Amino acid sequence: MKKNQRNLVPPGLSYIADNIGSRDNILGLPLEARAKWAEGLQFSTDRSIVFFAGCGYQYSSMLEPLVTLVRTADRMSIDPDLPVVLAGIPKKMGVDVAGIYTRVLGRDGEGDSGVLRDAVGVLKYMGVEVGYLGVDEPCCGAPLYHMGLRSEFTANARKAVARFRSLGVRKIISIVPSCTYALRTLFSAAVPGYDIEVRHFSEEVADRIRPGQYRYPHKVKVVYHDPCQLGRYMGLIDQPRRVLRSVENLELVEPEWTSGEWSTCCGGGGGFEVVFPDMSQTLAEGRVRELTDTGAGIISTQCPGCLMQLKSGLKALKKDKIEVVDLATLLARSMNTK
Repeated sequence: MKKNQRNLVPPGLSYIADNIGSRDNILGLPLEARAKWAEGLQFSTDRSIVFFAGCGYQYSSMLEPLVTLVRTADRMSIDPDLPVVLAGIPKKMGVDVAGIYTRVLGRDGEGDSGVLRDAVGVLKYMGVEVGYLGVDEPCCGAPLYHMGLRSEFTANARKAVARFRSLGVRKIISIVPSCTYALRTLFSAAVPGYDIEVRHFSEEVADRIRPGQYRYPHKVKVVYHDPCQLGRYMGLIDQPRRVLRSVENLELVEPEWTSGEWSTCCGGGGGFEVVFPDMSQTLAEGRVRELTDTGAGIISTQCPGCLMQLKSGLKALKKDKIEVVDLATLLARSMNTK
């Protein structure tokens, strides 16, 4: 990041931007950590169609403790950017600060990376064989765009596309909404001649799902939360609902009016959790109230940020009998293999 930009970008976002530029991921972790979630999975050796994992699900177990620290600092009247600023110091010394946060707060280290394994399993169950780039998967750089660092985003996009082309990638199935929007829409504007097909996981599944293919283990009401970039940015509102309605034993319920294009934001995304932690938590709790007022036993969504926010809202409101489940995981639980 240019020196004259540093005073204009909050430290929390500056930390993310610097990590994308230096390590090709939002937490600045070694590239080897990127593919850890895929250990033991069998992918196609053909990289013409690839599964794009993105940063959010892979690093959720590390992001959540960082956001928790920022929110705690905010409530204690400590500079909420302090944990993020301090995070940059050990990073320069080669210390895995995110891993330290994870161990200190007693997390299991997997977080929502299981969603990625579930998604790959669902695609294979539906006859879609995908390759995976592993350490060669570039960061989409979406946070750079939303921070206003457009020249840095364009440079990152062109570098990413050059890598895709060198590896023979023609189609990408992406699961993180912000990554999907960047790869499909923002890259098209930033890279001349961009011709890689990009589809979201929910689109691929909605086009292929058949009656009786999925059966949830028991009857339950489920409410769907629309991630902002998936619903408002890309208009993918009907596809996830079509999928949910196709799963036996699931009854899809909706808030009275805050759904689809008018879905209330969970308060996450774009670094908002780090810059405005208290407001972010307030929005999460408000959204959870709207969703649980439907009587649903499961809240389903398709965004690592939304998962984190909704879980935080449920915890704050002590609604421990309601579960937040990513659509990919819900489908993995419902695969009818009999």
